[in-house]
Amino acid sequence: MATTRSKSGGTPSDALTGDPALAEATAALREANLAFAAAHQGEGAGRQPVHTVYGGAQLFGADSVPKLGRLALAALDRFAPDAAALGRALDIGAHPALARIEARVRGKLEREPIEDFRIDFEDGYGNRPNAEEDGHARAVVKELAAGGAAGTLSPFIGMRVKPLNEELRARSVRTLDIVTTGLVEAAALPERWVVTIPKITIIEQVEYTVALLRGLERKLGLADRTLSFEAMVETPQIVLDTSGRALLPRLLAASDGRLRGAHFGTYDYTAGINITAAHQRMRHPACDFAKHFMQVAFAGTEVWLSDGSTTVMPVPVHRAAEGVTLSDAQEAENTASVHAAWKLHFDDVRHSLAGGFYQGWDLHPAQLVSRYGALYSFFLEGIESAGARLSNFVQKAAQATLVGDVFDDAATGQGLLNFFLRGINSGAITEDEALAMTGLTADDFRSRSFVKIMKARA
Repeated sequence: MATTRSKSGGTPSDALTGDPALAEATAALREANLAFAAAHQGEGAGRQPVHTVYGGAQLFGADSVPKLGRLALAALDRFAPDAAALGRALDIGAHPALARIEARVRGKLEREPIEDFRIDFEDGYGNRPNAEEDGHARAVVKELAAGGAAGTLSPFIGMRVKPLNEELRARSVRTLDIVTTGLVEAAALPERWVVTIPKITIIEQVEYTVALLRGLERKLGLADRTLSFEAMVETPQIVLDTSGRALLPRLLAASDGRLRGAHFGTYDYTAGINITAAHQRMRHPACDFAKHFMQVAFAGTEVWLSDGSTTVMPVPVHRAAEGVTLSDAQEAENTASVHAAWKLHFDDVRHSLAGGFYQGWDLHPAQLVSRYGALYSFFLEGIESAGARLSNFVQKAAQATLVGDVFDDAATGQGLLNFFLRGINSGAITEDEALAMTGLTADDFRSRSFVKIMKARA
């Protein structure tokens, strides 16, 4: 039977307002709606780093970031000294913005080569005697304090501890305690500090992480939620736990608002589902499945997603002994080796970008060349037509419009806006370029919402 509606179209008729069962259902629905809205507020206004560079804790120094930047620039100068050479290496020689891509890659390596650095006490460090790891943890504190004072740290930085299983949990907690306590006592805790938790298999490990971070805050007199963490997605059980339930969506509820990111671990994940080493790669369909699941689990939240790494390193195959010069053939083989590794990494990053993952891992300084080359080529392809579509869409005040043979709807309007937001964030597009192409204002872009832009013009 049809029900009557008020003139507003949103309130039940008088015949239903006195129904106790409906009132109870209304209260329950309101509570559920508000809880969902609170948990799904969309991306925050903060900048997400485009990558994370992992380095063993035993090697970390206050000057690690500028040192790695210099190594990346040296690789660019040696193996792609101009735009044409970079175009050949990455197979983008016909890209209309090649000169701009090369200039921006070089500028980025000179200005801010690393956006996010993770001091690694896990895979990149290994298992060592307790006294040795204690010593490295204290050394990391000193180097972080020195780097913070000198302004040489990356804008985002943190540490990865060992897994929270029974074999390694005590060691993991001790290292985290030494580093965190040392940083707070030295008044050197970085503003965007984060702890990465690897190899999560059960929700209790997340709950324990929250309890541990709370305990450290109480011990050190820190404000609530000063300490945040990232979850590694690298075990089959974090996708589907042993009870047959999806674990990933439960991470957010268990995190006490501390979960900043979810990072995919390509090689541990593929090994965990019995994929042989020869086929463990970022573009394996099994990886796409897990990453799609990550996107669904964290859609509409502030959790940043990151793809994994390419393990083929862009390094030369020949090294000259002291006083010996490499032959032309050896130099050519070196260039071919580096270019092949760059192209593989470039294609992996482009695959991630096309799949909606705008952050990934880098393991070698020379990979910064292909990382930024992939980012900038991705966002500078078709940018003029994207700008025209967004400008036309805004001018039509969110009414469906046809530009060429591409039909836009309201969801596409937000997608086009997101393209420019991500492009600005990556450094591929400047804010001035985006404003000129789209006709939007700086305030429009900072709102990050197509709906808000439309409301402002209504």
